[in-house]
Amino acid sequence: MRTPAGFECPYFYGDYYRGRDLEECRLLENHGPENQWSADLCKTCPVPGIIRANACPNLVLDGHVERGLFKLGKRRVKVTAACKKTLRNVERPEIGCGECHPLPPSFEEKSR
Repeated sequence: MRTPAGFECPYFYGDYYRGRDLEECRLLENHGPENQWSADLCKTCPVPGIIRANACPNLVLDGHVERGLFKLGKRRVKVTAACKKTLRNVERPEIGCGECHPLPPSFEEKSR
C-alpha cells in the first residue's frame, strides 16, 4: 500500500472506507508505546528502499523508532534484518545474506 510519503510499503496499512481515517505501520505495531507510529516517519523510513532492492522471501525485517542523542531530535525508523533460511543477522538488507541469492561473479570485487 502507498504510504503518506508516496512509497509502496508492505507494512503500511490504511483504511479509508466510508470516511474512516485509520493509518498504521504493522512493522512497529507490537513494539510498545515508545514506538508509536506517525506519518512523518514514512518520509525517512528505509523499508520501502530495502524491499525495492531485495525481494527475497527469506528476509525478515524488524523495526523500532529511534531518537537522536539524549532523546532529542527527530524520530526515525531503525531496521534490523535476518534471514530465515540461514538463521543469521543480515548486515546490509538491501543486498541480503549472500546465501539465498549469491551475486554473479561480474558484480563481485576483484582483488589485484
